[in-house]
Amino acid sequence: MSQQHNAEVFRTVMEEAFGKGNVAALDGLFASDAKEHQFGMPPTVDGLKGSIMSLRAAFPDLTLTVEEVVTDGDMVWGRATARGTHLGPFMGMTPGNKKFAIQVFDMCRFDNSRIVEHWGVPDRFALMAQLGALPRQGQKSQQERAE
Repeated sequence: MSQQHNAEVFRTVMEEAFGKGNVAALDGLFASDAKEHQFGMPPTVDGLKGSIMSLRAAFPDLTLTVEEVVTDGDMVWGRATARGTHLGPFMGMTPGNKKFAIQVFDMCRFDNSRIVEHWGVPDRFALMAQLGALPRQGQKSQQERAE
Protein backbone atom coordinates (compact mmCIF):
# COMPACT_ATOMS: atom_id res chain seq x y z
CA MET A 1 0.00 0.00 0.00
CA SER A 2 0.99 3.61 -0.31
CA GLN A 3 2.74 5.79 2.20
CA GLN A 4 -0.44 7.93 2.25
CA HIS A 5 -2.44 4.87 3.32
CA ASN A 6 0.08 4.16 6.10
CA ALA A 7 -0.19 7.77 7.32
CA GLU A 8 -3.99 7.46 7.41
CA VAL A 9 -3.75 4.21 9.40
CA PHE A 10 -1.41 5.94 11.85
CA ARG A 11 -3.87 8.81 12.31
CA THR A 12 -6.72 6.37 12.88
CA VAL A 13 -4.78 4.52 15.59
CA MET A 14 -3.94 7.75 17.38
CA GLU A 15 -7.27 9.53 17.03
CA GLU A 16 -9.78 6.66 17.09
CA ALA A 17 -8.18 4.09 19.41
CA PHE A 18 -6.21 6.27 21.83
CA GLY A 19 -8.18 9.49 21.42
CA LYS A 20 -11.71 8.08 21.42
CA GLY A 21 -11.28 4.67 23.05
CA ASN A 22 -12.44 2.77 19.97
CA VAL A 23 -10.03 -0.15 20.42
CA ALA A 24 -12.01 -2.28 17.93
CA ALA A 25 -10.53 -0.02 15.24
CA LEU A 26 -7.15 -1.67 15.87
CA ASP A 27 -8.36 -5.06 14.60
CA GLY A 28 -8.10 -4.21 10.92
CA LEU A 29 -5.05 -1.96 11.27
CA PHE A 30 -2.56 -4.20 13.09
CA ALA A 31 -1.26 -7.59 11.99
CA SER A 32 -2.42 -10.34 14.38
CA ASP A 33 1.19 -10.93 15.47
CA ALA A 34 2.16 -7.24 15.71
CA LYS A 35 4.66 -6.28 18.40
CA GLU A 36 4.14 -3.37 20.80
CA HIS A 37 7.45 -1.91 22.01
CA GLN A 38 6.21 0.90 24.26
CA PHE A 39 7.63 0.68 27.78
CA GLY A 40 5.06 -0.55 30.27
CA MET A 41 2.65 -1.95 27.69
CA PRO A 42 2.15 -5.64 26.95
CA PRO A 43 3.74 -6.63 23.61
CA THR A 44 0.52 -7.79 21.88
CA VAL A 45 -2.41 -6.03 20.19
CA ASP A 46 -4.77 -7.31 22.90
CA GLY A 47 -2.36 -5.94 25.51
CA LEU A 48 -2.33 -2.59 23.70
CA LYS A 49 -6.12 -2.52 23.77
CA GLY A 50 -6.10 -3.15 27.53
CA SER A 51 -3.53 -0.41 28.06
CA ILE A 52 -5.63 2.06 26.08
CA MET A 53 -8.69 1.21 28.17
CA SER A 54 -6.67 1.67 31.38
CA LEU A 55 -5.50 5.09 30.18
CA ARG A 56 -9.08 6.04 29.36
CA ALA A 57 -10.23 4.94 32.84
CA ALA A 58 -7.69 7.34 34.37
CA PHE A 59 -8.30 10.08 31.77
CA PRO A 60 -11.84 9.60 30.36
CA ASP A 61 -11.62 12.77 28.26
CA LEU A 62 -8.25 11.78 26.72
CA THR A 63 -7.74 13.11 23.21
CA LEU A 64 -4.81 12.87 20.84
CA THR A 65 -4.31 15.43 18.12
CA VAL A 66 -1.86 14.39 15.43
CA GLU A 67 0.41 17.36 14.73
CA GLU A 68 2.87 15.88 12.21
CA VAL A 69 3.30 12.67 10.24
CA VAL A 70 6.36 11.62 8.25
CA THR A 71 6.49 8.52 6.06
CA ASP A 72 9.46 6.74 4.54
CA GLY A 73 8.93 3.38 2.87
CA ASP A 74 7.33 1.03 5.39
CA MET A 75 7.87 3.44 8.34
CA VAL A 76 5.66 6.18 9.77
CA TRP A 77 6.72 8.66 12.45
CA GLY A 78 4.30 10.99 14.14
CA ARG A 79 4.02 13.64 16.81
CA ALA A 80 0.78 14.20 18.66
CA THR A 81 -0.49 16.25 21.57
CA ALA A 82 -2.30 14.27 24.26
CA ARG A 83 -4.72 16.13 26.51
CA GLY A 84 -6.92 15.00 29.33
CA THR A 85 -8.04 15.31 32.93
CA HIS A 86 -6.92 13.00 35.75
CA LEU A 87 -10.28 11.57 36.91
CA GLY A 88 -9.33 7.95 37.76
CA PRO A 89 -6.47 6.14 39.52
CA PHE A 90 -3.19 6.29 37.61
CA MET A 91 0.21 4.85 38.54
CA GLY A 92 -0.70 4.74 42.23
CA MET A 93 -2.02 8.31 42.25
CA THR A 94 -5.53 9.17 43.32
CA PRO A 95 -7.50 11.29 40.87
CA GLY A 96 -6.58 14.93 41.19
CA ASN A 97 -8.86 16.49 38.56
CA LYS A 98 -5.76 18.07 36.99
CA LYS A 99 -5.58 18.76 33.28
CA PHE A 100 -2.51 17.94 31.23
CA ALA A 101 -1.15 18.45 27.74
CA ILE A 102 1.94 16.49 26.64
CA GLN A 103 3.77 15.57 23.46
CA VAL A 104 3.74 11.97 22.22
CA PHE A 105 6.09 10.56 19.58
CA ASP A 106 5.24 7.32 17.79
CA MET A 107 6.79 5.14 15.11
CA CYS A 108 5.13 2.30 13.23
CA ARG A 109 6.47 -0.26 10.77
CA PHE A 110 4.05 -1.59 8.16
CA ASP A 111 3.87 -4.79 6.16
CA ASN A 112 1.02 -5.57 3.74
CA SER A 113 -0.76 -2.34 4.76
CA ARG A 114 -0.92 -3.31 8.47
CA ILE A 115 1.14 -2.23 11.45
CA VAL A 116 3.57 -4.96 12.46
CA GLU A 117 5.57 -2.96 15.03
CA HIS A 118 4.79 0.11 17.15
CA TRP A 119 6.99 2.22 19.40
CA GLY A 120 5.45 5.02 21.49
CA VAL A 121 7.21 7.63 23.60
CA PRO A 122 4.88 9.89 25.60
CA ASP A 123 6.51 12.67 27.63
CA ARG A 124 5.92 10.95 30.96
CA PHE A 125 8.01 13.49 32.91
CA ALA A 126 5.76 16.33 31.72
CA LEU A 127 2.68 14.24 32.51
CA MET A 128 3.80 13.39 36.03
CA ALA A 129 4.78 17.02 36.73
CA GLN A 130 1.41 18.28 35.50
CA LEU A 131 -0.40 15.71 37.67
CA GLY A 132 1.59 16.85 40.71
CA ALA A 133 3.71 13.70 41.14
CA LEU A 134 6.95 15.49 40.24
CA PRO A 135 7.80 18.90 41.56
CA ARG A 136 7.92 21.84 39.23
CA GLN A 137 10.50 24.46 39.96
CA GLY A 138 9.74 25.86 43.42
CA GLN A 139 7.05 23.25 44.22
CA LYS A 140 6.98 20.17 46.42
CA SER A 141 5.99 16.78 44.99
CA GLN A 142 2.68 15.10 45.88
CA GLN A 143 4.57 12.79 48.27
CA GLU A 144 6.37 15.70 49.97
CA ARG A 145 3.06 17.55 50.44
CA ALA A 146 1.50 14.44 52.01
CA GLU A 147 4.30 14.08 54.59
